[in-house]
Amino acid sequence: MKVLLSNKYYYPRGGSDIYMIELEKLLKKNGHEVAVFSMQHSLNLQAETSKFFPEEVDMNGKNVKDLIPALLRPFGVAEVRKKFIGLINEFKPDIVHLNNIHSQLSPLLGVLASHRNIPVIWTLHDHKLLCSRYDCMRNNKPCELCFTNNFNVVRYRCMKNSLMASIVAYAEALVWNREKMSEITNTFICPSNFLLSNMVKGGFKREQLSVLPNFIDDKRFIDTPLARENHYCYVGRLSAEKGVETLLKAAADLHQFRLKVVGTGPLEERLRAKYNKENIEFLGFQKWDELKLILGSAVCMVIPSECYENNPLSVIESLCLGTPVIGARIGGIPELIDPGRNGLVFESGNMIDLQKKIKELYLSAADYKHDDIALEAREKFDSNNFYNRLSEIYSNLVFNKY
Repeated sequence: MKVLLSNKYYYPRGGSDIYMIELEKLLKKNGHEVAVFSMQHSLNLQAETSKFFPEEVDMNGKNVKDLIPALLRPFGVAEVRKKFIGLINEFKPDIVHLNNIHSQLSPLLGVLASHRNIPVIWTLHDHKLLCSRYDCMRNNKPCELCFTNNFNVVRYRCMKNSLMASIVAYAEALVWNREKMSEITNTFICPSNFLLSNMVKGGFKREQLSVLPNFIDDKRFIDTPLARENHYCYVGRLSAEKGVETLLKAAADLHQFRLKVVGTGPLEERLRAKYNKENIEFLGFQKWDELKLILGSAVCMVIPSECYENNPLSVIESLCLGTPVIGARIGGIPELIDPGRNGLVFESGNMIDLQKKIKELYLSAADYKHDDIALEAREKFDSNNFYNRLSEIYSNLVFNKY
């Protein structure tokens, strides 16, 4: 089968990008022909189809020349249209599998594929089809108002607290509305039951939704150290919605436990200065070999998110290394944690509850069977099991096409 994968970034920038890169490898391993459609970027991996990649556009307004293109790009522009059609005509895919395409590429890709009677699968890595902000946050709290009325993004100026940016986001939601997205997409893949539930709540048809959690390459977890050290860790973006400051506040008073913080983000400089403590170590970005050692030797990993997480890769990686997870009771996180068996959950945003759970896990650390945690997680998120389910979805769509 010939599969055309699309994601706006083609380098391991975040969860959706890593997912598509690993999916490309998995499909090729199983004998499929795969083509990639992304946008140009200096960090991109090498791709045979890069001649079809549209020009990169800065969506953050740092470059004046990108202002107009940044405003137009989310609605689908001529360059994206021309190059995607060119790739379709040359590669002739049996199926198009979309990932994180909003803004820089846009759902225009689904329109162009469906008009050519090519089945479209869309893996949803966030709540963008329900919330213009992606994260369902308003005033640093979860918000679902746009599930039923997208105008709320303008009413509350949810995009960067800017009326203009919020109007543009509202216009984008009107153009790429639920009816249109459902019309051009055969199957939406939701990595968590939580996201599926919200998609139904937001008006999408249940029969178009399938739950298929993220997957891992088991080879990445070979030769994991068994010795546990006296540290716990955070792995993720240093930004407000991730709840990292709630964790740092909790850690600052837990002098007996050492926290290792892995990741970068907009709050990094401020957090490093504010929480310059002996028991808190900021490690910045870490490549997998280093990250595996940090996670694999930790007493536990904490994911303190205060936004609607989907199916966090950091949790899956931690469990596959046999490391218990303390997770916020929000989004898809609780689906991954069996309290007392592979971790604990706490009330999102509640520092006192988080401190309590950190102490509790340390006290009962000897009761956690790391090998069992790793084995169970690796079986659950095994790439072969994922492929078998995805292949069934692909085959059903291509077969039903005829």
